Amino acid sequence: MAQSKKAKALAAAVNPEHLYALDEALKMVKANATAKFDETIEVAINLNVDPRHADQMVRGVVTLPKGTGKTVRVGVFARGAKAEEALAAGADVVGAEDLLEIVQGGTIDFDRCIATPDLMGLVGRLGKILGPKGMMPNPKLGTVTMNVGEAVKAAKGGQVEYRVEKAGIIHGMLGKASFPEADLRANFDALLDAVVRAKPSGAKGKYLQKVALSSTMGAGVRVDTTTVGHAI
Repeated sequence: MAQSKKAKALAAAVNPEHLYALDEALKMVKANATAKFDETIEVAINLNVDPRHADQMVRGVVTLPKGTGKTVRVGVFARGAKAEEALAAGADVVGAEDLLEIVQGGTIDFDRCIATPDLMGLVGRLGKILGPKGMMPNPKLGTVTMNVGEAVKAAKGGQVEYRVEKAGIIHGMLGKASFPEADLRANFDALLDAVVRAKPSGAKGKYLQKVALSSTMGAGVRVDTTTVGHAI
């Protein structure tokens, strides 16, 4: 996509080798988000872990206090009263065998998937479909639960999952470029706090290595980790 003169000028103003204070970095990333759509503000957190080892996996969920700015469609595998509870809470797609067939047919009309424990035998058949997309329900993430109403509301209300990738990096979203800087900072603080609290027992040395911010179409901005509130 061709950049405008303004976008090129903004990108050129970012020194790829410089470490910026967090608040300054957020301001620069917002300024760089000049696309005609409301770009997503993203963060990459490099951790000193090797997720190939079970005792160094970092994964969990966190509720971003200012929301994501994204409409999240929630699918729920449940029957009877629990299916009705899910629908009442705002679930977009609810079912059991019928929903299984729809997903097996190639249609996944949801972004988050929740299931009651009694239907995990059924949902397990979708492991090869939902697993690679990171959408498989998991009790540790609160997506296998009898409290489906609460889980649906949480997913709709800004709850996001984070998971370290093979290279030791967590990618996450902080909201939209239209968000005030204070809201992006609040979401950043919530995500980083969750990641820090999830520090695995097998992690040695300095846990938090690098942090970088970017928008969907904008240049990356490296953050000085001493300014993020977690000097570890």
